[in-house]
Amino acid sequence: MTSPTHHAASPDRPANALPTPQAPPPDILRCAYMEIVVTDLEASRRFYHDVLGLVITEEDENAIYLRSFEEFIHHNLVLRKGPVAAVAAFSYRVRSPEDLDKAVAFFEELGCRVERRAEGFTKGIGDSVRVEDPLGFPYEFFYDVEHVERLAWRYDLYTPGALVRLDHFNQVTPDVPKAVAYVEDLGFRVTEDIRDSEGTVYAAWMRRKPTVHDTAMTGGDGPRMHHVAFATHEKHNILAICDKLGALRLSNHIERGPGRHGVSNAFYLYLRDPDGHRVEIYTQDYYTGDPDNPVVTWDVHDNQRRDWWGNPVVPSWYTEASSVLDLDGNPQPLVARTDDSEMAVTIGADGFSYTREGHEGDEQDMPSWKQGEYKLGHQL
Repeated sequence: MTSPTHHAASPDRPANALPTPQAPPPDILRCAYMEIVVTDLEASRRFYHDVLGLVITEEDENAIYLRSFEEFIHHNLVLRKGPVAAVAAFSYRVRSPEDLDKAVAFFEELGCRVERRAEGFTKGIGDSVRVEDPLGFPYEFFYDVEHVERLAWRYDLYTPGALVRLDHFNQVTPDVPKAVAYVEDLGFRVTEDIRDSEGTVYAAWMRRKPTVHDTAMTGGDGPRMHHVAFATHEKHNILAICDKLGALRLSNHIERGPGRHGVSNAFYLYLRDPDGHRVEIYTQDYYTGDPDNPVVTWDVHDNQRRDWWGNPVVPSWYTEASSVLDLDGNPQPLVARTDDSEMAVTIGADGFSYTREGHEGDEQDMPSWKQGEYKLGHQL
C-alpha cells in the first residue's frame, strides 16, 4: 500500500533564500479576507450571494462586502468593480495593533514597498498595512475591524450548502522552496508538500491557524492567485452546492470535483466565478496545532495525492490562475517557473502516475479501462 511519508520539519533552506530579517515578523492569526477585482459586479453578486449564499454585509455601486455564516468581522471577501479581473489583496489578521509596526519593519528590511493607512484600505477595516511582498503578492495585515453579527445560530438563514468560514488562499509562484523559506520567516509552518525523488518541490501547504493551511505555495508561473477557499460544515453541503448548480443550469461553473484530496484529506469542489477566479469549497481537513506536528510529504507521481479516489486533474487546474495587482492597481508581470511542472511529470506525454507503490512507470496496477486516463487528451 502506498502512503505519504511523515517527518519532522526540514531545517534546510535553499541557497537562494531571502535573508531572514532581524526584525521580528507580525504575529499572524489567520487568513481573513481577499479583495478581488471583478469586471461585472452584478454577475459576481449573483454568483457569490445568490448562488453560493455568502452574506452581504454592505454594498455600493463599486464594491460588495461579503462574509461567511460563522464570521464576526466585517467581511471575508471584497468584490470591487474594475476593468481587469485580478486580486488586489491577500489579507491576514494579526494579534495586536503593535503587530502592524512589526509588519512595516519586517517588510521594509526585505526592501519591499510598504503602505500604511490608519483608515484602512476597505470599509470595515481600520489601521492596515499593505505590502508588495518579495514574491510579488499584495499582502495586507490588520487588527482593527468592525464587528458584525455572527450568524452561526441563524438556522432560519442557512441554505443546504452554507459557507461557514474562510479557510485558505492558494498562491502560484515559480520557486516553491524560496517561497517557503520566506513564508516560514513570516511565521508560517509547513504541514504538507509534494516532491519527487530528485528533490524538486511542486507545492507546499503552510499554516498559522491549526489547520492544514492558511495559504499554499503552488509551483507555476507567478505571482498569481490559484484559488480562495471557503469551508462548509460537512461534505453533504458540498454535494448540495453541486445539486443547486445543476438545478440552475450553472454546472459550467464546476471545474473539478467533487472529490477528496489526498493532500489535506479534505473534501473539495472547485468552481470558477464569472471572471474565471477559482473558488474552492472545502471541508474536513485535520488539526495541526501541536509544535511537533509532522510534515506529510507526497510523491508527485502518486495519483492519489490530488484526488484520493484517483480521478484525473483537469489541465486548466494546473495552468490557469488569476493575476495579482501591485499597490498601484497594475497587474504584476509573471516570472516563469524553471523547475519541472507537476502537470508535465504526471499527465504530460512523458509523465506517469501510479496507484500502488512498486508500479511506478507502468500501468499494470490499473485495469484496461483506466489506463491512459492520466495522459493529456485522454481524460475520461
